[in-house]
Amino acid sequence: MPTIRPISDLRNKSNEISNFVHSSNEPIFITKNGEGDMVVMSIAHYSQMQKKLELYSKLAVAESQRVAGDNGRPLNKIMKNIRKKIRA
Repeated sequence: MPTIRPISDLRNKSNEISNFVHSSNEPIFITKNGEGDMVVMSIAHYSQMQKKLELYSKLAVAESQRVAGDNGRPLNKIMKNIRKKIRA
């Protein structure tokens, strides 16, 4: 269940909001005049979301390449390149 707070809580209860977003690793939805206005989250949670979006973007590119007929590279070639880089 999302946590929803009025915008006045940003001013009056900012420490409480900060503690919540850091301890729960969940965002808080802020309303203004009864309507959704913004989301407050910890930097750690934001960073985690950005990493997921980057991964999803890479997976989408890989999927489109697969659909277009690109079979990629064989695992043995990939492992050979990795070992070569490790030794260098």
